[in-house]
Amino acid sequence: MRHRAKGRQLSRTASHRKATLNNLALSLFEHGGIRTTLAKAKELRPFAERLITLARRGDLHARRLVERRIKDKSVTTKLFAEIGKRFAARPGGYTRIIKLGHRVGDGADVARIELLSE
Repeated sequence: MRHRAKGRQLSRTASHRKATLNNLALSLFEHGGIRTTLAKAKELRPFAERLITLARRGDLHARRLVERRIKDKSVTTKLFAEIGKRFAARPGGYTRIIKLGHRVGDGADVARIELLSE
């Protein structure tokens, strides 16, 4: 039973799931958009938007909270300098998920998650 169980397990342990989301967020911020499964994209969306909201704050504590998750300094700098400033006036909803159909190998639903342009 799933009583009060939030989020998707993604067939991973808790530590592996955390590492997967960290790496997906790093790739999203580095490239502006990534192609992944629909379930991973739906899990990544609130995770990444929380990090962008911290980047909008821009203070030292927010930077340290983000650096717990994003291990690449250049991506963290880009997040605070460019992405945080880009969404300064937007009250949320920084990403978009576009469904792309099914993957050939295993039939998994594939989606593209990308940062909005504004």
